[in-house]
Amino acid sequence: MRTKSFKLSLTALTVISSLALSGCGEQLVNAKPASSAELSKEALNHQPTAKEAKAFVDKAGKQLADLYYEASRAEWIYANFITDDTASLAADINEKLTTIIVDLANQAAKYNNLELDYDTRRKLEKLKLALTIPAPSDAKKTAELSKIVADLSGMYGKGKYNHKGETLSLGDMTQIMASSRDYEKLLDIWTGWRQVSPPMRPLYQRQVELANEGAKEFGYADTGAMWRSKYDMPADDFANELDRLWGQVKPLYDALHCHVRAELGEQYGTDKVPQNKPIPAHLLGNMWAQTWGNIYDIAAPENADPGYDVTSLLEKHNYDEIKMVKGAEGFFTSLGFEPLPDTFWERSLFTKPADRDVVCHASAWDLDSKDDLRIKMCIQRTGEEFSVIHHELGHNFYQRAYKNQPVFYQESANDGFHEAIGDTIALSVTPGYLKEIGLLDKVPDESKDLGLLMKMALDKVAFIPFGLLVDQWRWKVFSGEITPEQYNTAWWNLREKYQGVMAPVERNENHFDPGAKYHVPGNTPYTRYFLAHILQFQFHRELCKIAGNEGPVHRCSIYNSKEAGKALNAMLEMGSSRPWQEALEALTGSKEMDATAILDYFAPLKTWLDKQNQGRQCGW
Repeated sequence: MRTKSFKLSLTALTVISSLALSGCGEQLVNAKPASSAELSKEALNHQPTAKEAKAFVDKAGKQLADLYYEASRAEWIYANFITDDTASLAADINEKLTTIIVDLANQAAKYNNLELDYDTRRKLEKLKLALTIPAPSDAKKTAELSKIVADLSGMYGKGKYNHKGETLSLGDMTQIMASSRDYEKLLDIWTGWRQVSPPMRPLYQRQVELANEGAKEFGYADTGAMWRSKYDMPADDFANELDRLWGQVKPLYDALHCHVRAELGEQYGTDKVPQNKPIPAHLLGNMWAQTWGNIYDIAAPENADPGYDVTSLLEKHNYDEIKMVKGAEGFFTSLGFEPLPDTFWERSLFTKPADRDVVCHASAWDLDSKDDLRIKMCIQRTGEEFSVIHHELGHNFYQRAYKNQPVFYQESANDGFHEAIGDTIALSVTPGYLKEIGLLDKVPDESKDLGLLMKMALDKVAFIPFGLLVDQWRWKVFSGEITPEQYNTAWWNLREKYQGVMAPVERNENHFDPGAKYHVPGNTPYTRYFLAHILQFQFHRELCKIAGNEGPVHRCSIYNSKEAGKALNAMLEMGSSRPWQEALEALTGSKEMDATAILDYFAPLKTWLDKQNQGRQCGW
């Protein structure tokens, strides 16, 4: 996704065992290695106790807090001063952190069968579930898995394509996909990028085998079941919950799909975009057809201009980069949150330096798990960036809210909450809010909302089925329901089923199209993004009710509502100390996620889409 909160929290780490450490763990935690003489028969037969489990998590917590701080500083320096030396230092500390977390997770599994108090058990589970790709205990297999993970990442990162004599990076190709309206050129770029992934296929198959072996050693049926176990409910129940939420959104998605397909048919001809089939994947403005905002010019309603441009307004009112951040901070202080610390302004990166390379990807940082909050952005003075700043500060205020929790719980309630909070705040950057802060003189009437809603729907609503299917595919691969001989066929079956998107040319099992999406070879779970897209609208709707909003929810901003701020902070302070259902209930009064908030938000657009789609053949 475009923005990401950076926190070296347990569930955020994609780590595997780079060493098979048996006996080494006690050295790491207790700083006292066990000698051969001490490993007596009595010691080997020792049964762990609840007291030992509690002592273990206490020591592990102290150790991790120090390590996270050390690793965060190294990562910050590397991101802001990119050199071979800073890269090496960051890699060294991350290897150290990874090794220790792997060992702690293995030790945590020793206490699986004990009856423990809630807190100790939850902390142990957090340690075990820190591993995204769990390695087997066999040293040779662990080394093999480590190499596969590195190789897959390297293959993706080095991917390029030669288009008519010009060597294109993925970034270059992404820009072409976004801007070109040349059918054949888009097709060439689309297929060209997917040359990166077929060599990954045998490696990925072997990785699945090894990871499943590691997951079973931790007590899980397979790696997919382990991933789903992070969500405070039985793994199969969680999968069913996702399908329920998708069922709520599907009517809106289907209406958007029908309209977009019709407009693409007008653009390219119905011979290229048949009106009774899925949409060819290369025509939606994105390499993976996951968001469609880049084809807004094709799908936009007539006369959709809202009558103002935030970029121009920022320039008119002399907003520089710092004033943009100060303005976003003012949103949070209006809710009753304390201002950001002075160190935030001293240590953050707001603009791209002229004298060095930096990582410009927008991110929010919490270096010391207390008050050392920062953002890292190469801010452009645009309306889009103004919204992104609000999003990033949403992460920062979340990070500060849970700073008093134990290190195990210094993260969002589940991995979807953090992105959802940032996006929830961005939803309040409305015309009404812009008027409140003096950027806009007059709020346009509701007839001007359709364009804004369409632009947002092409990004947020269009993304939802893609956000669901990536892990649907992986979970079935991990469980064996999808065999290696079906990898690519199953991928496209899911894309057609959920997205109504099809491969523009024939694909077969010589291809490995899942590998052309970073999160698959990069082993990054994807369900968090699906959840964030659902939760942000549910949070926004509830906060608007608390703020006393009586108008349409898409026009609501919670700016200046202390009541909304208080309710929001109560949830944020919990971190992940309690099941996410309780955190959700603290804000919304319900333990159940509810995607009908998306339908409420886009209601005017749905009415318009239904009118446009009259007489069209919808579905696929």
